[in-house]
Amino acid sequence: MDFNLTPEQLDFQGAVRRFAQGELRDGAVERAHSDDYPWDVARKMARQGLLGITIAEADGGVGGSLMDAVIAIETVASVCPRSADVVQAGNFGAIRVLAEYGSSLQKQKYLSALLAGEGLISVGMTEPDAGSAVTELKTSATRAEGGWRINGTKIFTTHGPHASVILTYVRFGPGTGGIGSVLIDTKADGVKLGKRSAFMSGEEWVEIFFDNVFVADDMVVLGEGGFKKQIAGFNVERIGNTARSLALGRYAYEEARNWAMQRKQFGRLLCEFQGLQWKFADMRIKLDAAQLLLYRAASAADTGFPSATDTAIAKAYCNQIGFEVANDALQVLGGLGYSRESLVEYCVRRCRGWMIAGGSIEILKNRIAEGIFERSFPQRPPR
Repeated sequence: MDFNLTPEQLDFQGAVRRFAQGELRDGAVERAHSDDYPWDVARKMARQGLLGITIAEADGGVGGSLMDAVIAIETVASVCPRSADVVQAGNFGAIRVLAEYGSSLQKQKYLSALLAGEGLISVGMTEPDAGSAVTELKTSATRAEGGWRINGTKIFTTHGPHASVILTYVRFGPGTGGIGSVLIDTKADGVKLGKRSAFMSGEEWVEIFFDNVFVADDMVVLGEGGFKKQIAGFNVERIGNTARSLALGRYAYEEARNWAMQRKQFGRLLCEFQGLQWKFADMRIKLDAAQLLLYRAASAADTGFPSATDTAIAKAYCNQIGFEVANDALQVLGGLGYSRESLVEYCVRRCRGWMIAGGSIEILKNRIAEGIFERSFPQRPPR
């Protein structure tokens, strides 16, 4: 059993690192604190083939593996944490669902702009009354001549203020089997964006209202009965979430490690104090263990969708470890780590959000338990 990257993966990692150091290092702090989506970074990445890594060449992508995309996220984040979001948007989640299940027409209409860094796709899943209980969503699709009328509300939509198209979860009929998805242009008639709000991380979101929005039949990605396929695609979103959480924790760790080797207190380097040596040893153990779980989930999927259980285990652990390590690194850096002049405080805030987004740690543990006992455990009270 080999835990090392292959020669090809190492070559790819080196190429991404050279690109990131040459193109992304300057402005990394300003980029992290900007409200705007880094479109300039997206276009640069498109030219480097870092968007669509996991998408088939026939659809305009690179035809690489999920593991390649994880390596890209880790490597970019080691130089510019904010830019890792661009790798996520161009390889995981909604764009993968579109590439996997979308029709030729849908791909032709949207994929080329997304892969060129000129467009952005978001997933409209969470609603005011349907968060972790996503199957309780109420956004409706009602039959109309030539298509469907969509009515409902979405919240906490990643990239919502900047997206050009939304992969929207809708209800065609009752029950879980009635859930599917459609593509909705954010500038379509009846689409209204609420006022911008911000998470603790600084990332912005908007409430999105669909008021009798018309969607043609050919813009339905998955009709009734498509929910399980959508969730399989969402596991890829979780891998991207997991990779960024761990990568930002590692970024903070490296910043703290470098600081401990040059900062002196009481006439000694910080790294010479046993209390900090043990703290760094704990951080390294956690990072290495989390890395193996992430790579297991990503590599087992190859070019397909990852195992739900492997993904849940990796995300739950990496989310926790990413935050814990970033938080410990901030403590080592002291006032500098707490300052917005450093990206360590940014990493702490971002990692905290990923413990909620994409499936909370508690929900993931429920999924893990179902795999352990080979049965489902409904959360709703018995009727």
